Formats: sequence, structure tokens, C-alpha cells
Amino acid sequence: MQPIQFFELASKQAEWLAVRQSVVAGNIANVNTPGYRAKDVTPFQTVLENTGIQMATTHPTHFAEAALSGDVTDVKSDENGEVGVQVSGNSVGLAEELMKEGQVKREFELNAGLVKSFHRMMLMTVRR
Repeated sequence: MQPIQFFELASKQAEWLAVRQSVVAGNIANVNTPGYRAKDVTPFQTVLENTGIQMATTHPTHFAEAALSGDVTDVKSDENGEVGVQVSGNSVGLAEELMKEGQVKREFELNAGLVKSFHRMMLMTVRR
């Protein structure tokens, strides 16, 4: 029997979400700071790849492998000027940061809901 790595994966994602929440909150807090450069973390897929956790599959096409990293980097200005740099030299876009904040909240709620459901399922199998 192979070990269940779901809780380890959920824990890694929760850690990554906490780091991203902190970075996004820092960006929002510095929205009016002259010269401040917006920051973001690398996608969770990169972090997952670097941890070496392998998802079990029954068919090779069920999961596409991806990698994640928790490194904080400056956000690059978009070619179309969507993020852009303000007159003060600040590169934080409040609307984009608030959308990231909502995304982090939804991902955390999904993570917590999945862990709760999986835990409940495990308890049901142990009781029988």
C-alpha cells in the first residue's frame, strides 16, 4: 500500500498561499509608496515540481506535470502597459492586487474544504 500524500500536498499549498498572501498584502500596503516595485511569488506548480511529490495516476494523460517555487520576484511590466509604472515610479496596480487577493482566498477555501472532506472520508473508512 502506498502512503497517502494528499495531506502533505495540501500543507505545501497552504504554506505557498500564506507566502503569496503576505506578498500581495505588502504590495497593497505600498500602493502609494514612490518607487516601490510590485512583487509576486512563482506559481505553485513550480514549487510542487521542486518538492518531488509525484501525483499518482491511472493514466499518463490524467495529470500534466508542473513545477512551483515560493521565491518572491518583482513583477515585470506588461508589454501592453497593463501593469505599468506610475508617475511616482510605483508599479503596483491596486485592481490587479485585489484580484490576486480574491484568488488566494478562493484557493485557500478550496484547499481547506478538500482537506476537510478527505479527512471525513478517512474517518468513515476507519470506523467500518
